Amino acid sequence: MNRLGQNIGGYRGETIDLQRVLQQIDQAVAGKNWVRDADFLALRRPNPEARVHVYISAGIHGDEPAGPLAVLRLLQEDEWPDAAAIWLCPCLNPTGFPLNRRESAAGLDLNRDYRHLHSPEARAHTAWLQRQPRFDVSLCLHEDWESNGFYVYELNPDKKPSLAEKIIEAAATVCPIDFSEIIEDRPARNGIIRPDLVPADRPQWPEAFYLITHKSRLSYTLEAPSDFPLPVRVAALAAAVQAVLAAV
Repeated sequence: MNRLGQNIGGYRGETIDLQRVLQQIDQAVAGKNWVRDADFLALRRPNPEARVHVYISAGIHGDEPAGPLAVLRLLQEDEWPDAAAIWLCPCLNPTGFPLNRRESAAGLDLNRDYRHLHSPEARAHTAWLQRQPRFDVSLCLHEDWESNGFYVYELNPDKKPSLAEKIIEAAATVCPIDFSEIIEDRPARNGIIRPDLVPADRPQWPEAFYLITHKSRLSYTLEAPSDFPLPVRVAALAAAVQAVLAAV
């Protein structure tokens, strides 16, 4: 499978009608065991007997359409572990998608705003997160228009059993893996980046830093290669999430 060669200086690939996708998400959960949050774009699948709490987010960058579509696919397939409760944010940057740009309509990269919370989107999201319990694992669905294949960031400061290899193995069934030794200026091995980072030392925080500091001690940022066909990227992200759900 070859790269499309469409992305020059940014994402130039397929876009989505976000409102239509959100309507399809509403249809997918109608009549099922999902609760829609009243004042924030989020869904909860409560389970009083849950052994694990799983958090999934997508769409924090408006030029990464595969994330919300992967969420839609997972909801339509409706295969969730009996032992898990799920918290799901299908689109964290709803104003960026109509513009097909990374930032919000106000020009802010939301995934750099989780320390100082300048944007109303990050403030609303963190306020919602504060009302939720802690998560055993968090998954942030992303895309990278420059990458040669799928890869994953693992934040695992307590050295819990890693799920990264399972994520890569699942994604590899439908999508090329980026085997570069350096990805995004960080050492990588077999498509896995395990950065030795201290959030307190960083002036700007992505969502994953907020999660690892406040809500979860095991976080995965899943990066699909957005210079490949959109269905491939959607399938890779969905397969990666399903691999985690099967393992927890």
